[in-house]
Amino acid sequence: MLQNTIEEYKSQIVQCREIFIKKNQDYGPSWRILRIPSLIDQIFIKAQRIRSIEEKKLQKIGDSIEGEFRGIINYCIITIIQLQLGETFEFEDNDGQLLKLYDLKASEAEQLMIAKNHDYGEAWRQMYTSSFTDLILSKILRIKQILQNDGMTVASEGIDANLFDMINYAVFALIRISEAS
Repeated sequence: MLQNTIEEYKSQIVQCREIFIKKNQDYGPSWRILRIPSLIDQIFIKAQRIRSIEEKKLQKIGDSIEGEFRGIINYCIITIIQLQLGETFEFEDNDGQLLKLYDLKASEAEQLMIAKNHDYGEAWRQMYTSSFTDLILSKILRIKQILQNDGMTVASEGIDANLFDMINYAVFALIRISEAS
């Protein structure tokens, strides 16, 4: 079953990567100016919209829930990159360094998924999709608290670990949605 999970996981990341490339063609790396709290708020907006649609069972804007989960994945990867590089007013990316970093961070998230999936025995396959939404929102609140604590934690993982978990929750949600359809 793990091999199937890896293939499904990679398929979802490929779709996210394609969106990342297209958005960078449209806007360039303009996101590089954003501070970490602003990026976290972008993830929050997407997760909150998913939860609202799940609860109301109605949506008035055509953007799909799958698209929102893909947005969460991309914003999480962008935030991890931003944590590494820091925000800047300079938008140059002549050597494709941002795409290389995107691929590296996506690979790190996949390796984490493989390790945790081994230990948890693919328990996520039995979870409700709405649980992934709630877990993502919970991780966002944790990150907001860490940011209020000037990025310091006493006994918990840092911002990047929470972002990697959110990537994996969003990928799992996308896999579960694709299985249901």
